[in-house]
Formats: sequence, C-alpha cells, structure tokens
Amino acid sequence: MNAGNRRFAGLNWLGSFAVLCAFVALWWMASNAGWLSRVFLPTPQATFASLLDGLNLSGGSGNGELLAFTQATVGRMVQGWLLASLFGVLLGAAIGVSPAVRAWVQPTLEFIRPLPASALLPLAISIFGLNPGMVLFVVAFGAMWPVLLATVHGFAAVEPRLSEVARCLQMSRAAFVWKMGLPNAMPDILAGMRLALTIALIVAVVGEMIASQSGLGQAILLAARAFRASDLFAGIVLLGLIGFVSNALLAFAEKRLLRWQQP
Repeated sequence: MNAGNRRFAGLNWLGSFAVLCAFVALWWMASNAGWLSRVFLPTPQATFASLLDGLNLSGGSGNGELLAFTQATVGRMVQGWLLASLFGVLLGAAIGVSPAVRAWVQPTLEFIRPLPASALLPLAISIFGLNPGMVLFVVAFGAMWPVLLATVHGFAAVEPRLSEVARCLQMSRAAFVWKMGLPNAMPDILAGMRLALTIALIVAVVGEMIASQSGLGQAILLAARAFRASDLFAGIVLLGLIGFVSNALLAFAEKRLLRWQQP
C-alpha cells in the first residue's frame, strides 16, 4: 500500500469514527435532555454499564449472563454459516459448472430464494420441534442462498476458453472444478459468504426469539418485556459489535485469499 492509499484509508477511519461519535453524542443528548423517556431510551452510560455487567467485566456483582447468551448466539451463527457455506459451494459448483443444469434448476432457485428464512420457522418447528437443531437448520437454510447463488454465478462466468483448454488436456470434471473453476469463482464465493454471515446472525437472533432458545435474541426479548431498556440496548449494541467484528475478520481473510488478484 503506497502513501496515498494509506492516507486515504486513514481519512476513512477518521471519518467513520467521527460519525460514530456524532451518533453517540446525539443519543446522549436525546436521553439526558428528556426528548424521550428513559424507560424507552436509556443513556449511553447506563447501556455501557449494563453491557459491562452482563459480560461480567465491571468487577462488581455482574452475573455474566450476557456472556453466556453471546456464546450461544455466536455458536449458532458460526455453525449455521459453516454448514451454509459448505452446502452452498458444493451445490453451486454442481449447478454452475453445467449450462444445462443451470437452465433446468435456475427457475426453481429463483422461486425458493426470496422465501424469508423466518417464515420457515413454523415448518421447522413442526418437523424438528423446539430445540437448538431446529434453529441451526433455519440459520443454515437462510444463509445458504447467497453462497449458492454467488457460486453459481462465479462458475457460470468462467472464461469459456478455459473449458476448451480443459478438454484439450483431457481433464476430468472434478479436476476442472478444483483447478480452474474454483479459483475463478472464489471472489464471488467469498462475497456471498460475507453476506451469508450477516444473514446467519439475523436468523439466529430471530430463531432464538421465536423458539425460546438461549441466546441474545431471547435476552433482548425478555429485556423488552420487562422494560429493562439498558439491558435491551446493551444486547443490541453487542449484536452490532458481533456483526462488525465478524465482517471485519472475513474481509481480512478475503483480502489474504485474493492476494493473487491484486496488481
């Protein structure tokens, strides 16, 4: 990275931090000036105190329940995302490598893809019951589609001359997928995996709320019902931090894996 790019990246980080500070300042003014009742909008100080207390980082009498809820939600998100990535890449490669299969399957994919994963929760409950496996299934199903469609698009966009070279070299279909198709489709696959990670977090929280499974979704719902605004906002802030950190980690991994594309 040259000096100009480093300066531009530094300005971006500074601008992002300034926007965050302005948002927190507006939140502080709205809560402390009484624009909204603190029953519904706690102060940033109260939210931060509830966050530290829930994570058992305050050094006081915190019970650490929020930490256990966080571990449960992150576990579901990661497990569902890994399953979604595995099946999405496998199915996407099988579909994308063959124009005929794409033509047959694409209408069905476009029919199923818009279905919201949360709408399938009643069906999943009737099949699996109210258990962690049900939530994991819905998370994996909802997060699979961005990976699947991105993989299909990536394999469909492979340069046709590469297929001709593979035929001339008498490469098997599996060898073509592994050595030519997958490297060319990797940018699309990683982009789909980043989107799938966000969907996995959202569906995990919704599943915990509806199916009464231990996690941040359940903690936020219980805090809302008990009018514990600071606990509710602490859970929301924690969800935002989880999404930010997970996306940043995956973006770093994507940058490392696609170094060969950089000039």
